[in-house]
Amino acid sequence: MAYLVLVRHGQSEWNLQNRFTGWIDVKLSPQGEKEASKAAAALNGYRFDKAYTSALIRAQDTLDIILTDLNQKNISVLKDAALNERHYGDLQGLNKDDLRVKYGPEQVQLWRRSYDVRPPNGECLADTAARVVPFYKSNIAKNLAAGNNVLVAAHGNSLRAIVMYLDKLSPEQVMALEIPTGTSYVYEFDSSMKIIAKEILEQ
Repeated sequence: MAYLVLVRHGQSEWNLQNRFTGWIDVKLSPQGEKEASKAAAALNGYRFDKAYTSALIRAQDTLDIILTDLNQKNISVLKDAALNERHYGDLQGLNKDDLRVKYGPEQVQLWRRSYDVRPPNGECLADTAARVVPFYKSNIAKNLAAGNNVLVAAHGNSLRAIVMYLDKLSPEQVMALEIPTGTSYVYEFDSSMKIIAKEILEQ
């Protein structure tokens, strides 16, 4: 048996400012650092063999805080842009409330949560899943199948893509899925890679 823990990074400086972040490399806020430590506390007792994170500093720093707090800094860590947040295109850096006034709340919600509606010059969740799920299958799942416990620190939408794949969610169901900052999803697999338990560790 092996377990997979998916952790969304702690609050970033632009989460705090209510701005679309995407691939812009923004640091954690002080609150985000606290959320990462809280995530580590909730994972006390878990032992990891391998960790993955994105190419973005807010996810990397979240992972570093968690591994430091758990005294597991010696494990192998792979950083890969395949786990990056959705690219929000022309929306990156813009305030979400300002966009709701300009385009309407329904349009902004579609850009944020829908499966196949792209923001201007950006990615939809389907595009994100097209890079995240193959990476999951070729890297993370192989480690799990070998009996290794895996920790992934990434982003709201890259993790939504993995959860959608693991939980077999439809495009309609995934619209309702939101993973708050600092939240962990814990999956336990048996030797045939069947999910036998799932737990959500919220802040």
